[in-house]
Amino acid sequence: MAINWFPGHMHKARKEIKQVMPQMDLIIEVLDARIPFSSENPLVPSLRGDKPLIKVLNKRDLADPIVTRQWQDWLEKERGVRTITLTHNQRSEALGILELAQEMTPHHDRQKSALRVMILGIPNVGKSTIINTLAGRPAAKTGNEPAVTRAQQAIKLPNNILLYDTPGFLWPKLSPEACGYRLAVTGAIRSSVLDFEDVALFEADYLRQAYPEQLQARYGFDQLPADGLAVMDAIAAKRRFFGRGGIPDLHKVSEVLLNEFRAGTLGRLSLETPAMVEREAEEAARAAAEKAARDEAKGRTKKKGRSGKS
Repeated sequence: MAINWFPGHMHKARKEIKQVMPQMDLIIEVLDARIPFSSENPLVPSLRGDKPLIKVLNKRDLADPIVTRQWQDWLEKERGVRTITLTHNQRSEALGILELAQEMTPHHDRQKSALRVMILGIPNVGKSTIINTLAGRPAAKTGNEPAVTRAQQAIKLPNNILLYDTPGFLWPKLSPEACGYRLAVTGAIRSSVLDFEDVALFEADYLRQAYPEQLQARYGFDQLPADGLAVMDAIAAKRRFFGRGGIPDLHKVSEVLLNEFRAGTLGRLSLETPAMVEREAEEAARAAAEKAARDEAKGRTKKKGRSGKS
């Protein structure tokens, strides 16, 4: 199942961001530390241009610390990009963003004019909580559902910084397909548009491969199930989630898997690594090249067929 979610307000947000971007001195993009690639909006580079960019890997306490360090090294290979990691509601850590912003804009005189900073982030990544932490007051509306922020607003911060908050927005086509699943697992896509069992099956299969010990420990498996569906069946058996006729209640299992991952009950886990996404990019490029070759061959065949007609 291909997962996409791009309601009208997100299209509006993208247009508004594009209009005010030239006025900005620096950009902050908030990422989910568990999925730094999948939560990184591919539209941002074209909007940003060459402005300095701070990538905030939020929810660090939920992500695999070794993988998070790999992501920081990988992301900082890009020119003009610095990274910082945060946990929930740690103001002393969050203020490091402002220190980094000052370091990355050494020629801006804040005695003469405010440093204009735009903060971006996909839905439910924790952007509004970070804003409130920086401001030291409830300046942005927060919630545990995606798409809480619906309009831009300017917020005054210490040291003459003017922070422009923006609605969280995704992009029209989530690619590769696994990207949409990772976003769904972490809660970045509204639940009403998801097939819970499909998303949970993706999660179960990934955890079985990447974090088998944590999976076994949490659900008390004597041995590792053979695949994702077997994981879900085994959880149903352990928790006694059965419907009529003794059929495993996979919807209830799905809720447990997704909620426990999002809450960190399963441990500090990451859903992707730099090596993984590089491999996926190579596979996608190869598939695109093969498709282009097939399309070209079909075009030649059709052209030859037309030329052979009298």
